[in-house]
Amino acid sequence: MENALEVRGLTKHYRGFTLDGVSFSLPTGCIMGFIGENGAGKSTTIRLMLGLARAEAGSVRLLGEDPAAGGAALREKLGVVMDDCGIPETLSLRDMRRILSAGYRTFDAGRFDALAARFELPERKLVKDYSRGMRMKLSLAAALAHRPRLLVLDEPTGGLDPVARDGILDILNDFTRDETHAVLLSSHILSDLEKICDYVALLRRGKLLFCEEKDRLTESCAVVRLPERELDILPEHAVLGLRRNGYAAEALVRRDALPPSVTAERTTLEEIVLLLSKHETERE
Repeated sequence: MENALEVRGLTKHYRGFTLDGVSFSLPTGCIMGFIGENGAGKSTTIRLMLGLARAEAGSVRLLGEDPAAGGAALREKLGVVMDDCGIPETLSLRDMRRILSAGYRTFDAGRFDALAARFELPERKLVKDYSRGMRMKLSLAAALAHRPRLLVLDEPTGGLDPVARDGILDILNDFTRDETHAVLLSSHILSDLEKICDYVALLRRGKLLFCEEKDRLTESCAVVRLPERELDILPEHAVLGLRRNGYAAEALVRRDALPPSVTAERTTLEEIVLLLSKHETERE
């Protein structure tokens, strides 16, 4: 299987923050959830990937190409939605259609109009009068309308109600049914990622904690709930994450490293992320 995205050793230093040698790959035909708390480095990674900021070390391949050399031909193959939307507030839907038509040879006006209708975007209202959710819908319609092969989405469901979010998840699932397409989806809404992602990558304070197939991750991990005084029954090498409240404890464990006498429960992506992050915080 080819990779739609390859990131190797990506590094960037800012005052008070370092993105530290981040590496991961996204196969074609797949959706990757890009997870991390505010300030973890998700948006920084995306900006470096897209050439919006310059990395100090590392490399990126987008659809097998160097983004610095790909030019307009590569840009045609990418659909991007950033958290800040970046659409001028004085534009209307009609203006966006005209600008996109002039900017992309592959722009499909019929697809843009169909998405705008599905998202119930008003034709004449200016972007400055859109809600945050409406702006994100407009950005997504623009990103999909030129039929890209790789979508890079930074919090695209932010500000949307659950029904609207489900609609966007359906669109992303349809997009990757063609196995030449792929999606990198940065989001805080872990329940959304659990529904549609094939892979998940977790950033914490500029470091990549893991990048794994979601199903393999949730099947290989489990949660053990027990009184804190009984934690010593868990082998140290089995414990991946831990949360204590003074009386009871929750431990994220490797299922295959547990003794038969220990009862473990199935876990979710949200529990894995929370317990790993809590454990890293306590270690720091």
